Amino acid sequence: MDEPLLRTLTPTVIGILVRRGACFATAEDAVQDALIEALRVWPDDPPRDPKGWLVTVAWRKFLDAARADTSRRHREALVGGEPVPGPGEEADDTLQLYFLCAHPSLTPASAVALTLRAVGGLTTRQIAQAYLVPEATMAQRISRAKRTVSSVRFGQPGDVATVLRVLYLVFNEGYSGDVDLAAEAIRLTRRLAARTRHEEVAGLLALMLLHHARRPARTGPGGRLVPLAEQDRGLWDTRLIREGVDVLQAALARDRLGEFQAQAAIAALHADARTAEETDWVQIVEWYDELVRLTGNPVARLNRAVAVGEADGPRAGLAALAELDPSLPRHTAAAAYLRERDGDLATAARLYAEAARSAQNLAERDHLTRQAARLNTGSR
Repeated sequence: MDEPLLRTLTPTVIGILVRRGACFATAEDAVQDALIEALRVWPDDPPRDPKGWLVTVAWRKFLDAARADTSRRHREALVGGEPVPGPGEEADDTLQLYFLCAHPSLTPASAVALTLRAVGGLTTRQIAQAYLVPEATMAQRISRAKRTVSSVRFGQPGDVATVLRVLYLVFNEGYSGDVDLAAEAIRLTRRLAARTRHEEVAGLLALMLLHHARRPARTGPGGRLVPLAEQDRGLWDTRLIREGVDVLQAALARDRLGEFQAQAAIAALHADARTAEETDWVQIVEWYDELVRLTGNPVARLNRAVAVGEADGPRAGLAALAELDPSLPRHTAAAAYLRERDGDLATAARLYAEAARSAQNLAERDHLTRQAARLNTGSR
């Protein structure tokens, strides 16, 4: 059974049903039923035209559901009879599905779940396991999201920025559960990049590829977090780095800079350094200046302060950090790092311990706790 093929075909088949008159929620349900049927039938009797088979079966499922609901007889008359089996229609509605699933009326969590289900072709169980929540909880979330977007006109223009933020949220969920969400986000972003020449889509794809290239070096024995400066760069995936840099350069050449391109440029400078000591921190600060100009994002300002500390010395970094809200996530951890570089080990140890107590995940908490212990015991 070719499950990747099924996942690739899912948004196209949903789009065909929607264009024929099905509402999004009903179309998505019908396609999911057809996918279940495919998993049962295809191993023994694979179709010559997988997309045509899915369209035919999903349309039957839709009509069966319509006939079973007497309140929808008028709708059934409008959409007409069952199409003749044969090759699927060539129009590709994947792009419209991205916009529909990232509708601004949805919460970020619901938009991510709906994108993974409708565009990614994942099952509710797979999405629930990836998010480490009960399947029933995820089913309710997806059901509510489908009801929300069912009244949205399918051809209505969408907001690319919203779609990209949803995909970035998927990527940042990481690597837990039954489905590798980082790899899934890259797959979805590749598909989106193939369907639109948008600089920020390319920028996001480049950013994902460059970050993902460092994945093998990010954790050590027992799942310990390995900071960028300490990573074994021989473990980085040079193929992904080359691809990410090529995608980024093509996007930058269009001279329409956006935040994901700026973030990707920073990641590319890290990837270009053979050692941590060779990192071009001056250029990185310049790119953070661009990112702050584009977004005003306080997290970007925080990361810029750390980069200033590397480029101009820890006291310059601390001065930049002092201008920011201390309640920012990782503000205390950044202060601890810069204090340590400035030689104030006692303050750094205290700040590392404080940062550990408010860490956002167990791996980060463990890392910060170890940093505090290292300074308190005088070890390096």
